[in-house]
Amino acid sequence: MSMVGFPLLLIPLAIYNIIAFLMRDVSFAAPLFTLPLTSGTAWPVTLSDVLLTLGILLLLCEIIKGARPGAKYLTDHLLSLLVFCGAAAEFVLLPQFGTSTYFLLVLLALVDFLSGIALRARRRVVTSAAEVSGHPARTPAAAPEPRFDPPPAPSVPAAASVAESVSLDHPEPKIVHPEVTPAGPSPEVPSPQLQPGNDSPSSPDTPRR
Repeated sequence: MSMVGFPLLLIPLAIYNIIAFLMRDVSFAAPLFTLPLTSGTAWPVTLSDVLLTLGILLLLCEIIKGARPGAKYLTDHLLSLLVFCGAAAEFVLLPQFGTSTYFLLVLLALVDFLSGIALRARRRVVTSAAEVSGHPARTPAAAPEPRFDPPPAPSVPAAASVAESVSLDHPEPKIVHPEVTPAGPSPEVPSPQLQPGNDSPSSPDTPRR
């Protein structure tokens, strides 16, 4: 579940309030543990250092949340403002909160409120500029659809071309003339009277004129 509406810097401030009201014997300046460094120096880590480190890390988380689109609504800004005002009032009015550690925690709460306002104003300026220019967020242009043009209708051929094509498809029939063989010698008839060229057969009884 996202903690969008919860001010994270309230956590170190609440821890400080618990220690200041319920654990008065605990000192914020007393070292909790010692961390040896590479240089050979021992760094004593106090409760104040832990609270400030926690506050800085939570401030970073608040800024990251405020930079997201749609985050940091008006209620979030009001909650951050209430946390800052309450912490500042405790720092000014109550003696146990008048320390450098609590002052730095109050300063972190102020940075959280101002950073949320600045990020929201910046986002609104960018949005309004995009609306005025008329160029919203660019999206990749879709590829143009292929166009299939129908083939052109064949033109009506002229009458002369139609007749020529018909004549080429159906050639005229050719007249075949039979070959005439040259006349040979007349066949001979056994009978001399029936040779060709005689008008009629002559008989011995018929007298010649």
